[in-house]
Amino acid sequence: MGWFPAGEYEVALDGGKVVCRNAAGRLLKSLPAKLKDDPAVVELRQLAQWLDQHERQCLSDVERWMLRSLPVPVAVLVQVWPDPSWQSVLRDLVITDEDGEFAGFLRDADRDHDGLGLGLSLVDLNGDTVRISPRLVRIPHPVLLDGLDDLREFAVELGVEQKAGQLFREVWHRPTDLDDEGEQVDTYAGARFDGRRSLHGRAASLGYRIRGGHAVCPVFEDGRTVEARIWIGDYDPYDDDTDTETGPLTWTDTAGRVIRLGEVGPVAWSEGMRMAAALHAGRETEIEEQAA
Repeated sequence: MGWFPAGEYEVALDGGKVVCRNAAGRLLKSLPAKLKDDPAVVELRQLAQWLDQHERQCLSDVERWMLRSLPVPVAVLVQVWPDPSWQSVLRDLVITDEDGEFAGFLRDADRDHDGLGLGLSLVDLNGDTVRISPRLVRIPHPVLLDGLDDLREFAVELGVEQKAGQLFREVWHRPTDLDDEGEQVDTYAGARFDGRRSLHGRAASLGYRIRGGHAVCPVFEDGRTVEARIWIGDYDPYDDDTDTETGPLTWTDTAGRVIRLGEVGPVAWSEGMRMAAALHAGRETEIEEQAA
């Protein structure tokens, strides 16, 4: 920690919290009230807020790469790796080559010892540390990973902890008996809520967009954007129904045209079902029991 003078004390930032020590070097249990508006304390708190926002942005960016399974230049990973926030989000993610073949768990991104080449250090399925130097890699969505259960088991053995939640993200695979000509899934429809305010709040708290009375989850897959949509109703704060429920799950293109189920890709399917299940989990069970 770097200590900065604040009156007769010194202050520093530790784990996002401002800490203080006295002239004798003893760490105090709490920050003295008179230091609340000290310039050093104010600046450290502002720095803590910025670091928190920065880490959340790093996480958001990496999750977007994963949801889109986009190729990521190794040069970008090497450039951001020294940043602790980026490193904490990227470390231990499953990396594949451009063809989707498993490469390993990411442990380091740097230049070769001669300073000329760029490469990644990974832990492979044998538990060995290997180095690869491709131009592009992918951070795949877990539904695209072969042997996902085995990878999860191996990750537990390695003590892997992923901030981006790649391996342990809930996934849904499209059923083999699916009606490819169908246009909606009713598995999680009919989840009842005590008013649209509650339902809209649930969708917003889960990070989903709300547009035109729908909870929306956009996914970029196979060169196009697909939106998973669930009807949650138009919310009017002056006319909130006492009882409302979710509609069926559908997928649309960017023009709003409904896509047949057989044309929905694996990532869009998984993320749409994940959204539907998450909304359904917040339903009012007492309302359902009374209705029954």
